[in-house]
Amino acid sequence: MEVAELILQTEDIHKATELISSTLNKPVIIETKNFELISYSSSFDDFDQTQQKTILSKKCPIFIIDRLKKEGIVHQLEKKPSPIRVDPIEELGFYQRIVIAAKHLNHTMGYIWVQESERPLTEQELSFLENVAPHLGKLIYDTYARVNAIEGRREELLWKLLHHEYGSESQIRHDAALSKLILPDRFSILVFSVTSPQQKYLLDYLEQAAAQFVNNAYIQYLKTEFQMVFVVRSDHEETFASRNMARSFIEDVKRTVGESHFYYFLIGVGKEYQKLFDMRKSFLEALEVIETANFITPRPDSMPREFANLGVYRYLATLYEKNSSDEYFSEDLLKLIQKDTESQTELLKTLEVYLANNGKVKQSAHELYIHPNTLNYRIKQILDMTSIDFNDFNMKSYLFTELLLLNNIPAYYQRYKEAIQTQFEE
Repeated sequence: MEVAELILQTEDIHKATELISSTLNKPVIIETKNFELISYSSSFDDFDQTQQKTILSKKCPIFIIDRLKKEGIVHQLEKKPSPIRVDPIEELGFYQRIVIAAKHLNHTMGYIWVQESERPLTEQELSFLENVAPHLGKLIYDTYARVNAIEGRREELLWKLLHHEYGSESQIRHDAALSKLILPDRFSILVFSVTSPQQKYLLDYLEQAAAQFVNNAYIQYLKTEFQMVFVVRSDHEETFASRNMARSFIEDVKRTVGESHFYYFLIGVGKEYQKLFDMRKSFLEALEVIETANFITPRPDSMPREFANLGVYRYLATLYEKNSSDEYFSEDLLKLIQKDTESQTELLKTLEVYLANNGKVKQSAHELYIHPNTLNYRIKQILDMTSIDFNDFNMKSYLFTELLLLNNIPAYYQRYKEAIQTQFEE
């Protein structure tokens, strides 16, 4: 029996992949239409760098996908039934290869990639690929349908937990067992959100960064149009194990997507819990962090990402509304803003850093990139101009809160500027 007939009769996509690979004597990778790995030929170990990354992360690297779309390869695959030869991209470790769309019921289900390496495929081999591609499309469809059914049940169960739609823990555990969902012993909810529709593409980067954690069952995630919700679990007994894992994952995301993209995310981490019915509580806490960050548009890393560390940030929206409606101003801060405007000084920023560092001169000076003596001089200026008393805890707490509003909400700072102008005109 010919190999093509064997492939057309098999219902195992992994067996089909190995048969294609052995026939062509080339490394082969099968991906879904979303470039997620389904199967690869295990008998070959000379995959190029791009294919190695695909195998490790279970998805084609996003920069390769972008390149293929930009060069029109993806568009050609939709229109052309025959194999396409893709030129090498040496700087990305992408060797020359053949790709053909695997279609089923006239819809592209995925792609068959054959790394050509030294020897290009012959016309006969290309014809062989074209003949077996439709059957691979059906196998991808069948595999994807089964996976989606299981994943769909898991996602539905997680959403129910997040929205308190379960009456008993026994029912939760029963449904979890049916869908093979691993329930956490200790967990925190982590939410990534983009701030505008134009940034939705960042969720693809995020999904790729999550692949390793997801495959190790440490993280389960749910994806919406503008957010990804992660259930970060831990089997460790020590307190805050899942929170620490969430921190580690956030740093991994930062390294993967790069700082320029990373700071477009708003990130919230709920507190750690052990009872499944507290999953919604952790979820709402993470969302509160997101909502607060969205309100004040903080500078990078300036605002806590964890609900447990949110502190006075929780009350900024309320204070903003009250102070604005009451037309309230701090006379001391008005004087400092006026002085900074007229003399190009940085007394307001100096005060903020000094209070944030609890009056520690050396640490504050280091953060401001000035000599400690310069800092002491500025503090003396502030004391001479205002009624601020650094021994008064209540005053320091109030000033710090007001400074957070001034430095994070442009409209609030503008109110002060307009108040100064009004005083000047009078």
